[in-house]
Amino acid sequence: MQIGVVIAAAGQGKRMGGTVKKQFIEVEGKAVLLHTLDIFAGLTEVSETIVVTSAEDIEQTRVLLLPYPGVRVITGGAERQDSVRLGLDALRHSDYVLIHDGARPFVSRGTLKKLIRVMKDTGAATLAVPVKDTIKQVGEHGVILSTPPRKSLWAVQTPQAFHLSVIREAHERARRDGFIGTDDASLVERTGKTVFIVEGEYTNIKLTTPEDLLFGEVILKQRMR
Repeated sequence: MQIGVVIAAAGQGKRMGGTVKKQFIEVEGKAVLLHTLDIFAGLTEVSETIVVTSAEDIEQTRVLLLPYPGVRVITGGAERQDSVRLGLDALRHSDYVLIHDGARPFVSRGTLKKLIRVMKDTGAATLAVPVKDTIKQVGEHGVILSTPPRKSLWAVQTPQAFHLSVIREAHERARRDGFIGTDDASLVERTGKTVFIVEGEYTNIKLTTPEDLLFGEVILKQRMR
């Protein structure tokens, strides 16, 4: 089983603030993107890794990844969905793919292996965790419309894992239809195929705001003990 990895690292990181994009910010002395790549290092099933970034960051990313000679860096598209599709198109030696956020560097190896097992058995799976808070659906003027039952709600994470033919077909159909999904699993769902949930970890956070960096430093320090 050959698995490709597509890492989406083309975001602008506006909510992080500052002048350094989140994939280049250092946490515990190392760029976030490098922490993310290290998640997949040593996995014998991984045959190739593609990092998709914006045109303006392509050279900086290539320089940053010089210690990772097997990783290819390509230019992304206007939306994350476009960037992922380009990453999928760039895979040459894979039967399956893990699609991951460049700014989500804390998924554990054990959880990753669990996801890979389910992906192999089902063809489509994603990490997720049960929501802890009560969720409200809100309409105009801040009016609550409904309160979905919490036990049915999960917060989706990455990696999301697919048989390569399944996710390529889903992306191509979405492109033809002009459909933009909130994640890659939603593209597969709309083709009628089943996507399975694999319970992840609450520490598998995406670094989006300055507060997330504080949490991230704590997570890394605990894992280094």
